[in-house]
Amino acid sequence: MLLILTILILIFIYLYTTRNYDYWKKRNIKYETPLPIFGNHFKTFFGIKGLAEVSTGIYNKYPEEKVVGYFRGPTPELIIRDPDIVRDILSVDFAYFHSRGLSRNTKLEPLFKNIFHADGDFWKLLRQRLTPAFTTSKLKNMFPLIVKCTEKLEHVGKEIIAAGGECDVRELMARFSTEFIGSCGFGIEMDTINNENSFFRKLGKKIFNHSLRDVFLFMLFDIFPGTKKFIRISDKNLEKTFTSIMMKIFEQRNFKPSGRNDFVDLVLDLAGKGKIVGDSIEHRNPDGSPKQIELEMDLSCLIAQIFVFFGAGFETSSSSTSYTLHELAFNIDVQEKVQDEIDRVLLKYNNRLCYEAVAEMTYLEMAFKEAMRILPPVGNLNRICANEYTISKLGVTIDPGVKILIPTQALQNDPLYFENPQVFDPERFANISTNEINKYVYMPFGEGPRACIGARLGQMQSLAGLAAVLHKFSVVPSEKSKRKLIMNPRLNVIQGVLDGIPLKLELRKK
Repeated sequence: MLLILTILILIFIYLYTTRNYDYWKKRNIKYETPLPIFGNHFKTFFGIKGLAEVSTGIYNKYPEEKVVGYFRGPTPELIIRDPDIVRDILSVDFAYFHSRGLSRNTKLEPLFKNIFHADGDFWKLLRQRLTPAFTTSKLKNMFPLIVKCTEKLEHVGKEIIAAGGECDVRELMARFSTEFIGSCGFGIEMDTINNENSFFRKLGKKIFNHSLRDVFLFMLFDIFPGTKKFIRISDKNLEKTFTSIMMKIFEQRNFKPSGRNDFVDLVLDLAGKGKIVGDSIEHRNPDGSPKQIELEMDLSCLIAQIFVFFGAGFETSSSSTSYTLHELAFNIDVQEKVQDEIDRVLLKYNNRLCYEAVAEMTYLEMAFKEAMRILPPVGNLNRICANEYTISKLGVTIDPGVKILIPTQALQNDPLYFENPQVFDPERFANISTNEINKYVYMPFGEGPRACIGARLGQMQSLAGLAAVLHKFSVVPSEKSKRKLIMNPRLNVIQGVLDGIPLKLELRKK
């Protein structure tokens, strides 16, 4: 009896997971031949290859195709190779693709009620309310907090040199970014820069440290999406700790802005404005007009926004800045040009870092952009089809629930759009208007209405950190340095490097 039951269960799983495997064949779209249960996602499911590596391989395998079919478990997914179709999905026809499809059960995992994971009307109202938190004036008000962090960074750099100069710049910039998020986000002096074992650095590592259990549960979610309703992945202790910290901060401020001009102040100010009211992107009235919707930002919602500001903020910034330093260490001529510009600009401002000085460091910005082109912190953009949609360039119709994958890293390293893409060349961003490099092939912060809301803040903080390091120090390869970095295959939304980025710091001789 047990044997028969086992056979029946296996037959059911096989039929359930293979039921859509003719989806792309019916639409005359070339696709990778899927495996039962896993589809084309086997290596990613088991943490053997990261999704950016897999999608780049498929992108390069089909150079003549505008799109390529793929299966994430039983779910059809479309990898987009054509920038015009990318534009339609991310911007022109956004109403059909407003969801990322990364949402979780927020009753089980309330920290995922954040703007990155939210979908549909919930996302729209959050975005509407949070956008004013990132105006130019608010960024300028935050800058003095960034300067304090850069001063600590310079001090730690001198200590590293005194100890021989060898360091993991990935860890160094992660500590700087965490310190910045603590100061600009929470109003807390975390002292993460001086203490590599600080509580908040450990907290940050925990967010992106995926265990084999996590890998298995992510696989379960993709093969059997219904399991999201009753399974949690995130660490409950991490959730309790983070929530407790934020409640104490809120209480210290009487649940009102304190005048510190940090992210907590901004969120409390926005929450004080009452209900968020706007037009629905999911529901229509009988006459075709959007229904009116509303949302109250409760405490759990506020904490979730600060959580994603902390997690995504420090991880993406530290990844981008450390990779920039990695490329500069192997391209000394470019590094010297960056340093000359930093020296020249800071001289105008009495050698003090400020918002206006960073804004004038155009060559540093070009180097930063070029590093993000080669290795974007987010290797793919995810969307999910909300309503039946016809891809006009192909005359192909896809159904609600079909996943969309835009391979950012592959597009940004395609010789069709970037000459000699493997060469680190900041000059390709020189004297270029935003339209001259197609913004749908260069998207380190995403594009369209769901582009990263904190992109300007992240870039400002990153450039300030790079300027602080390169004004005082030079970076060169160490004995442990590897020209080609190895990526962590267990991270599939945000990219991470295995074994850090070892380099050597040297004190500049001016």
